[in-house]
Amino acid sequence: MDWSSSIKGFKAFLKLERSLSPNSVEAYVRDVDKLSQFLEVHGLAVAPDKVAPEHLKGLVKWVAVLGMQPTSQARMISGLRSFYAYLLLENVIVTDPCDQLDSPKLGRKLPDTLDVQDIDSLIGAIDLSKPEGERNRAILETLYSCGLRVSELVNLKISDLHLNADFVKVVGKGNKERIVPAGSVVKKRIEDYIENVRIHLAVKAGEEDIVFLNRRGHRLSRVMVFLMIKELAVKINLRKKISPHTFRHSFATSLVEGGADLRAVQEMLGHESITTTEIYTHLDREYLRQVITEFHPRA
Repeated sequence: MDWSSSIKGFKAFLKLERSLSPNSVEAYVRDVDKLSQFLEVHGLAVAPDKVAPEHLKGLVKWVAVLGMQPTSQARMISGLRSFYAYLLLENVIVTDPCDQLDSPKLGRKLPDTLDVQDIDSLIGAIDLSKPEGERNRAILETLYSCGLRVSELVNLKISDLHLNADFVKVVGKGNKERIVPAGSVVKKRIEDYIENVRIHLAVKAGEEDIVFLNRRGHRLSRVMVFLMIKELAVKINLRKKISPHTFRHSFATSLVEGGADLRAVQEMLGHESITTTEIYTHLDREYLRQVITEFHPRA
């Protein structure tokens, strides 16, 4: 088995059987490419099914010397594990060389968040006199009120808006669907945009069901949403480093700090594992002090 055919089969497996997005598929393929590059650079003519644990350990040392950060190393190792799990599934190999491969120890980085005042300031900085003003206000409200990923936002469909029933259906990673409640504020912003702005756009073929469109009638790109948020942050002189994902972090943090059940937050975020959601249990010291004071018998 050569590298080209094995990677081709792996790509098909990720796309068809695991239903991963094109970006995720390419990320996994890059991880495998690093292994084949390592073997080539070191003059090791080793086929994918002949790779041994020592080859993988050598790869990890090599990328570390080249300056790859531990988080990127862990990402690469995860991709290699998936590749060899695929080869096991296809009966190409009988033992997994990744079994003896340890991931680097990672510290858990707490995500930056925005408080309500930050959110209000960013939304207040939007120029509503411009045609895209109503749209951008609806976008920020949707990111914060529903906790969407930016990819989920730009692909959000009108047919998935059930605002009369106070919820939005979201299609997340791996085409998995989830239901997210929609409060009165986000409902009004989306309705205002659709009824007052979107209705006047010349919508391109194939985009008729997409909620958020640019002035040419196409769905927005992820980059456009990033740039819009960056410009607003500069406008209000916000010192925090933010992105569309910051609104998702803020959504989750607001719920957890308000006392929401972690399982409910997990469902609304679309996390497969509760451990991913647990990062949002970071709370400010004042909040923790208040909890101790109110509930601990020795406080």
